[in-house]
Amino acid sequence: MASLSSAAAPVAPGWRHVYSGKVRDLFVPDDTIQDARPAALLVVASDRVSAFDHVLEPGIHGKGELLTELSRWWFHQLRTVPNHLVAVRDGLPPVPAELEARSMVVKSLEMFPVECVVRGYLSGSGWKEYQASQSVCGLALPAGLHDGDRLPQPIYTPAYKAPLGEHDENISFERTVELIGLSDATALRELSLEIYERAAAIAEARGVILADTKFEFGRDPETGAITLADEVLTSDSSRYWDAAAYDSGERTASFDKQIVRNWLAANWDQVGPPPTLPQEIVERTAARYAELLQRLTA
Repeated sequence: MASLSSAAAPVAPGWRHVYSGKVRDLFVPDDTIQDARPAALLVVASDRVSAFDHVLEPGIHGKGELLTELSRWWFHQLRTVPNHLVAVRDGLPPVPAELEARSMVVKSLEMFPVECVVRGYLSGSGWKEYQASQSVCGLALPAGLHDGDRLPQPIYTPAYKAPLGEHDENISFERTVELIGLSDATALRELSLEIYERAAAIAEARGVILADTKFEFGRDPETGAITLADEVLTSDSSRYWDAAAYDSGERTASFDKQIVRNWLAANWDQVGPPPTLPQEIVERTAARYAELLQRLTA
């Protein structure tokens, strides 16, 4: 596998590093035969932070642990949905103690090449598209909506997971059918909307709005079941807002890395390497990640 940032990967005795993405590192057991399906995968969340397709410096201290804890919590809340966590680790190498809090041992799945995006509110790129076409990803919406408005009902706007180094591409449901077939495309859409609505209700009860999120799924090669994978409902894969602030008119008081995006947008023209993040921006972002975890799980 190609690697984006293998030099930053931690050492995990008993596990072989095979890939580094912008923010996570992937390992297989040392005894995995080349090109064979591994018995399991070790996914390690780093403190790296990315925005506008760049990994930034410095990282957000503690981010890997915070997002891993949040993913685990959500997997538990959604435990009726098959997920990729490995419950029994017999026969697998131990996870080093220093990595345990930011790691997940997971099944090796046959991943679908689709990011399953669900939007419950009009924001971000969706708001920009709506202003131009009164639609989001080709789905027509009512006239007169404003930035941050709750949609009449959540919408499913899938994206094609592009090869490494390329941009993901928003696609239609019909294109999803062409990629993976009608049955699986329909199942992913229905499951994504169901999970979003369940998660949004859980968050709302805790004073948090789940504005939008993305899911990834794979097929369990042993059972054939469509299985929830990757991180789930973290502040890196979702847009969370403070409900009280939203009700008072501050519609984009988010619990994600929007602080980082806003600073970059104001201080970088996206030409050349990105600037170093100020410590104040790093600390504010870390505090928002931590606050979301506390608000949801307390």
